[in-house]
Amino acid sequence: MISPEDLMRMAIDKCREGLRRGQSPFGCAIAVGDRVIAKEHNTVVLTTDITAHAEVNAIRAANRQIKDIFLENAIVATTCEPCPMCMAALHWARVDTVFYGATIADADAAGFNELQFPAAELLKQGGSRVKLIPGTLADDCKQLFHEWLADPSHKVY
Repeated sequence: MISPEDLMRMAIDKCREGLRRGQSPFGCAIAVGDRVIAKEHNTVVLTTDITAHAEVNAIRAANRQIKDIFLENAIVATTCEPCPMCMAALHWARVDTVFYGATIADADAAGFNELQFPAAELLKQGGSRVKLIPGTLADDCKQLFHEWLADPSHKVY
């Protein structure tokens, strides 16, 4: 089985690819066992689709890869704590565990328009079985916001 840290490194690499393309600093990777089935970054600006978050893009790619709407037994590494939309989508996709690095507070501090509703609280109130593990390579994930902010051409969302 791929380690959460190795999967997160893939999400970070994918995020940096997105940054090079002018996208915002979010990346996500999904694996089942040793098989990585998706690595995506945020494409909101590129696609003019406000729902094109890294997690949603990765879920869509993973679903196409395995030809199923459910991602049971999948582990997810996402560079930032999932927003309510993404956390709900991960729940509906029936992933097993979500590992994240940076927090909603980190995204908010970088200028993003975040809903101040923690992913853990959404899972608890919704009765979800998805396991949520914070702090995976957190410093590396927070660094992505610094890299994004250092680029004078970035836009705040």
